[in-house]
This record gives sequence, structure tokens and C-alpha cells, in this order.
Amino acid sequence: MEHDFRPWGEYWVLEDGETYKVKRILVNPGQRLSLQYHHKRAEVWTIVSGLGTITINEDIRDYYVGDVAQIKLGAHHRIENKTSEPVVFIEVQYGTYFGEDDIVRVEDDYNRI
Repeated sequence: MEHDFRPWGEYWVLEDGETYKVKRILVNPGQRLSLQYHHKRAEVWTIVSGLGTITINEDIRDYYVGDVAQIKLGAHHRIENKTSEPVVFIEVQYGTYFGEDDIVRVEDDYNRI
């Protein structure tokens, strides 16, 4: 199983299919992913632990355990953990390509643009 660390936390690839990829993503307290979008995939995020603040284009709101965020192809999105506990979500990517080089960063706290 692929496992990688990022400045905001870490992720595990649970399954890597031809038309989809599934990840378990952990965001550390006080951290957030870059504001980003993709050219070749859409995503569905399901919160499984903690509380995440998710941005999808202009919509910013809190997502609790069991809540699902639908991120359409090309939508600007990010998750932020404003709490003192880790937030964990399952990301299902679907589309035609799932490489990390299909991440277009619009804003990034870690200067990865």
C-alpha cells in the first residue's frame, strides 16, 4: 500500500483502479491542504473521523463524520482542520488520470505553487 507524508499530514492509497483511486487522508490539527483543482478527475470526500472545513469554489462549510463532499471536475477545493484532533477522510477519485501532477495549486501554505 502506497503511503506518503505531506506538510499537512499523510495519506494511504487503499485501491488504485483503472478508472478510480481511493485514499485515506489524515490532516493534522491546524493544517490545511492547498486550494487546488484537477483537469482529469473529480473527487468525493467522506469524513470518517473529526471535523473538516471544506471549501468547494465559493462554498465553505464544516463537514462532520458521515458527511460527503462532491467535488466536480475543475472545482477549486481544499480541506482545513481547525480543531485540535486529526481529521480523517476517504477520498474517491474518478476520471481518466490520477497522478499527483494533475494537482493545480491556486493557494498553498507550504509554497508548493
